[in-house]
Amino acid sequence: MSKNTLLDIKRSLEPHIGSKIMLRANGGRRKTIERTGVLEEIYPSVFIVKLDQEQNAFKRVSYSYADILTESVEVMLCNEQGQVRIDYLQH
Repeated sequence: MSKNTLLDIKRSLEPHIGSKIMLRANGGRRKTIERTGVLEEIYPSVFIVKLDQEQNAFKRVSYSYADILTESVEVMLCNEQGQVRIDYLQH
């Protein structure tokens, strides 16, 4: 796994801090979990998403950039109405 690739993923997320996103994560055993929230913070190894309170039992989740690289997590931008836009934030 190239460090530059992970850095590229991090850089592609940085302009979207504060934007509403939808996460589609692998929940194991053929289960997919979809969550919406706001991209809150970015750190060297992980990013944090503040989840919508009415849909989720907990407030925040964090994922690593390697999760995006290995496609265990998909990150999609949402528009102002909360609808998912077509472009994916994937490598």
